[in-house]
Amino acid sequence: MQNRIESVRSLHDQIFDLCVIGGGATGAGCALDAQLRGLRTALIDAGDYASATSSASTKLAHGGVRYLEQALREFDLGQFRVVRSAQRERARMLHNAPHLAHSREFLILCFSRWETLYYGIGVRLYDWLSGSENLAPSHVLDRDQTVERFSQLSTAGMAGSVLYTDGQFDDARYVLALIESFAEAGGTAGNYLKLISFERNTAGKLTEAVIEDRRSKEKLLVRARVFVNATGPFSDGVRALAHPDAASRLVLSRGVHILLPLSSPSDSVALLIPHTEDGRVIFAIPWLGRLLVGTTDQEVSDNSEFAVTREEAEFLIRHLNRYVRRPRSVSEIVSAFSGVRPLVRAAHAQQTKRLIRDHEVEVDQHSGLVSVLGGKWTTYRAMAEDSINHVQHSLGQRVTQSRSANYPLAGAPGFSQRYAGELSARHGISLDQAQHLTQKFGTAADEVCVIAQREPALRRRVADGFPAIEAEIAYSIRCEMAMSIEDVLARRLGFQFFSWSLAVQAAPKVAQHFVREHGWSEAERAAAVNDYTNNIRRMQRALGPEPATGIPRASAE
Repeated sequence: MQNRIESVRSLHDQIFDLCVIGGGATGAGCALDAQLRGLRTALIDAGDYASATSSASTKLAHGGVRYLEQALREFDLGQFRVVRSAQRERARMLHNAPHLAHSREFLILCFSRWETLYYGIGVRLYDWLSGSENLAPSHVLDRDQTVERFSQLSTAGMAGSVLYTDGQFDDARYVLALIESFAEAGGTAGNYLKLISFERNTAGKLTEAVIEDRRSKEKLLVRARVFVNATGPFSDGVRALAHPDAASRLVLSRGVHILLPLSSPSDSVALLIPHTEDGRVIFAIPWLGRLLVGTTDQEVSDNSEFAVTREEAEFLIRHLNRYVRRPRSVSEIVSAFSGVRPLVRAAHAQQTKRLIRDHEVEVDQHSGLVSVLGGKWTTYRAMAEDSINHVQHSLGQRVTQSRSANYPLAGAPGFSQRYAGELSARHGISLDQAQHLTQKFGTAADEVCVIAQREPALRRRVADGFPAIEAEIAYSIRCEMAMSIEDVLARRLGFQFFSWSLAVQAAPKVAQHFVREHGWSEAERAAAVNDYTNNIRRMQRALGPEPATGIPRASAE
């Protein structure tokens, strides 16, 4: 990836074919798709890459079993198309970044013969819709077979289960792989660049974006022939900047997730809880050494950051405890996060609250702004392809074929399932460290290890209990535009999702790297550590008081 200073300078010095606003999954996908088609492309984000919705997902690359159920109940052909499109894109995600995305088995527990028949037919239809892209055939399991798959299950009342296979991935690192691939293809990206306003030509079309560099506080202009709005839950705000009379299109839905220690490291099967007391769906999924439980689905009025509340956590724990042998408690939660998903109102429907289930690309006839609205993580690439088709039409060009469907992302070339073991032997690091590096960086893990060889002090673990080494911090700052402690611990290394307590322990060490790499003063270092620690403590307080032992919640494992 380019040096950030060089990237910002390049953004100011060039005239681009298009500028993508938003560095999440959709924006990064649009930027890569456009650059691969030969369009001179810029990408900016007001915060860090993937710092909002795109890193707050349930970490699933899936077609959507629950969407299929809705399609059958309502005989909604649109829902069938959404599922089929997502299944195709799921296969592409796993193929294009095998170090970040893989298959995962899921159990749907059944408590009667009727449920076994109902869900068994449903997942077989799911298999059939997948066609040649099906990851593995589904099976109906009896009670004993079910417990063999998930040893911690309670068998009370259980008739058996239905097992099917879907995809799972590291959402934040996947976005970073897209950004890196975009930069390698010749694109120019910059984070912490906030859109302030647009400039127009005499016909009212957008020609320039006024940007504030949130680090230097300087203003700059980004000139482009077309601007793409890929800001997810913030899309209405960008649309209003381009066209003040534009009607709001988004309905925001908030989901929350909690992370618990795995009861048994050998448990690798996930649970789908199809019906909660209020009709929602919950997943309980092994993810990078934790059990990820979520999500809820609640309409909210704005996209402000919300901490996960005790009530929300208890809701998830209560439903999980109905299925496991050893009840879990809120005090066991090691981390939690929430995110806002943008759903889209139908553009011309008489009922303005009617939501569409797929994405929509809107081209504003007044300003020329191209906005990609709605959709889901798994279909990010299809959304990007559709968006760039519209961009080429707006530019008066022939629409060319997308190259992103089968394009290995950064970290994927040369990757195999043997890579972690070979990395361990090649660089003399432990297998758990090699596996962690591989899961985060793919074949770029060798570059991280080279830093550790050149600077032996960086071979040390960042904190006991987590396999990351200090060379990863240096690499994130030097090569991945990490600009804050949270950028490193949440989205580059994964500390913050693994354990709030370990993240707080690691924060001073990360800050010290910024002193060396970016020249932070002692006051800046201390303020950054204090701000990060206070933010983690705020999220912990939202879950209620600490356990009676006085041990920090994130360490009570």
